[in-house]
Amino acid sequence: MPHTAPSPARPRPRMTVTGATLVIAPPPSPTLDPHRQPAPPRREPGPYRRLFALPGTRAFTAGNLLARLPMGMFGVSAVMMIAGQRGSYALAGAVTATGLAATALVAPWTARLVDRYGQARIAVPATLIAVLGSLSLVLCVRSGAPAWTLFASYAATATTPNIGGMSRARWTHLLRDSRSAHHTAMAFEQAADELCFMLGPVVAAALCSAVFPEAGTLTGAVLLLTGMLVFTAQRSTEPPPSRAARGGAPLRAVRSLLVLFLPLGVMFGALEVTSIAHLDAHGLGAASGAVLALQAAGSCAAGLLYGTLRPLTLRTCLAALTAAMALPWVAAATNSVLLLACALLLAGMATAPTMVTAMSRVHAVTPPARLNEGMTLAVTAIFAGIAAGSAAAGWLVDHAGATPAYALPAAAALTALALGTWWSRPVTRTR
Repeated sequence: MPHTAPSPARPRPRMTVTGATLVIAPPPSPTLDPHRQPAPPRREPGPYRRLFALPGTRAFTAGNLLARLPMGMFGVSAVMMIAGQRGSYALAGAVTATGLAATALVAPWTARLVDRYGQARIAVPATLIAVLGSLSLVLCVRSGAPAWTLFASYAATATTPNIGGMSRARWTHLLRDSRSAHHTAMAFEQAADELCFMLGPVVAAALCSAVFPEAGTLTGAVLLLTGMLVFTAQRSTEPPPSRAARGGAPLRAVRSLLVLFLPLGVMFGALEVTSIAHLDAHGLGAASGAVLALQAAGSCAAGLLYGTLRPLTLRTCLAALTAAMALPWVAAATNSVLLLACALLLAGMATAPTMVTAMSRVHAVTPPARLNEGMTLAVTAIFAGIAAGSAAAGWLVDHAGATPAYALPAAAALTALALGTWWSRPVTRTR
C-alpha cells in the first residue's frame, strides 16, 4: 500500500467544563509576525479594463477590428491594381470616385435596414454583395473586361455596412446607463478608426507591390467577410431591431451637425493631399506614408487618452483643432520636414477628441431606433468633405504651390469652429 504523507495537523478547539456546561474554546489565533509587511491595497481596474470586462465585448470588438481594417485598404488596393494592370491612374481614380459616390447614396439605406431588421440579418448579406463586387473587380481587371464593368463592380461594394457605426450602436445599447463608460467606449472606437486607417493603406500597398496587384483587394475581402461573421455572431450584445422605427428621420435630427462634418472632411482630405504634394516637392515622396502615419498615430493615442478623461465641450475641441491645424502651415513655410512631421503629430492629437465629442452629439440627437443610420449619415458627410477637400487641395497645389495649400485645412477647421460655436447649445433627442 503506497505511503501517503500525513496532512498537516489543524489546531483543534480545546474543551473545558465549567460547572455543568461544556464550553468549546476557539482555536488559538496564529502569532502575528511583527516584520510581516501588510498586503498592498488592490488597484482599481482602469476604464478600458472595466469596459472589456463586460460579457461579449471582446468577441465583437475582435470581429469589428478585422472587418474595419479593409476600410483603409480597398481604395489604395483598387488604385494600385487598376493602374498596374490597365496603366491608367485616371481610370483608377474615376473608378474609386464612383465607388465613393455610390457609398454616399447606398450606405444610409443599408444602415436604416440594419436598425429596422437587426445587424446580423442585414449586415451579412450586404457584406456578401460587397465581397462579390470586389471579386468581380479583380476578375474584370485581370481579364481585360470593358471599363464599364470596373465601375459596376466597384459600385457594388457600396453595400458594405458601416461596421464602426454598428459597433458604436452596440456600446450605446450596453452602456445606456453609464455616461462615463460610454464616453470611454466612443474614444476607443475613434482610436480604432485611426489605427485601421493608418495600417490599412500600408498593408494594402505592401501586398499589392510585394505579392501581386490583386492581393490587397482579395485580402481585404477575406478580412471583411471573416470579421463581419465574427461580429454578427455575438448576438448577446446586439441591440434589438426596431421594425416600427419610432421617431423622426435622422436626417432631420442631425442636419445641423452634418454641416459641421462637411468642413471636417474637407480638412482631412486637404491635409492629406497637401502633405503628400509638399513632401514630393522636397524629394521625399517615398516617406509620405510614414509622415502621414504620425498624424494617425497622434490621433489614436489622443483618442485612447481622451477616453480616460472628462469630456470637453465641442467648442473647446474645435478651438484646439483650429489652432493645431495652423501648425502644418507654419511648419511648411520653414521647409523643415522634421517640423512638419511634429506639426502633423500635434494636429492628429487634436483630431480624436473633436471627432469623439462630435459623434457624441450625433448620439444625443438621433432617435434610438435609428442610431446606426444617424451615425452613417455623419460618416457619409465626412466622406463627401474628404472628396471635396482632396480635389480643392489638388487644384491649389497646381496653381499656388504646396505651402499655400496648407491654408485650406486651416480654413476648414476655422469654418468648423464657427459652425460649432453657432450650434453649441443644448440638444434634445428626437422622439
